[in-house]
Amino acid sequence: MNHRGGWALIQNTWQSWIQHRGFFFLLAFGWMLPLLVYLFIWSAAASDGAIAGLTQESLAGYYLILILTNQLTYATTNWTVGDNIRYGQISRWLLQPMSPIYHALSQEIAGKVVFMLFSVPITALLALIIRPQFNLSWGQALQFLPAIVLAWGLRFFWGYWLALLAFWVTRADSLLALQDSLIFLLGGHLAPFALLPPGMQTLARLLPFRYMSAFPVEVLTGQLGVQETLTGLAIQLGWTVLAIVLYRWVWTRGIRHYEAVGG
Repeated sequence: MNHRGGWALIQNTWQSWIQHRGFFFLLAFGWMLPLLVYLFIWSAAASDGAIAGLTQESLAGYYLILILTNQLTYATTNWTVGDNIRYGQISRWLLQPMSPIYHALSQEIAGKVVFMLFSVPITALLALIIRPQFNLSWGQALQFLPAIVLAWGLRFFWGYWLALLAFWVTRADSLLALQDSLIFLLGGHLAPFALLPPGMQTLARLLPFRYMSAFPVEVLTGQLGVQETLTGLAIQLGWTVLAIVLYRWVWTRGIRHYEAVGG
């Protein structure tokens, strides 16, 4: 692991993305739109009273924080892994004196910086307009930090091992699309966890998709008790470790297969 070379790559990628920030601002805005639609839908539904304990103002606060959380956790680089394998780009990376994971991480870090340069001011402006309710505390903020880091790690490594299936199949991207669909349904985008039907709540508790997106928001907005938060963090950590193990397992066998067919 050549950490010095990896850090230089991260800096170079960030400078490149800043130069093309207009494109990435449009991309970030595109991710915002579906969440804004559901913000207004649920806010309108709660205009006559709270729904499952969520008021119009708290729903607005939930979705505004979810917008930022989604920007921080969405792993854009996973969508390019398959193309890099299919078109042989990965062969050049394997010759470099650093792990190929640095190429994905450099784009992740650069992307997060550029996306937040756009998302934070826009979200702040929306907050001034719709005046959401935030019940925040220092304790919730401290609990939010490991939750958001694990949410990113889980979403990145889970998508990365799915993308590495491109060593064997040509349309591994369809699995990433399925993952995004499940995050939309179970990860708090379609509706907050408290508004989901009981069956979907059970699936959301067990499967990793809620912990990739909605869980940090629930922690920060005080929707969970201490025991629920600790349990959620343990589940989140377990899924993240499994995702890393799967990434390492698929990567090792994929490289052997890639070399076996002449890469």
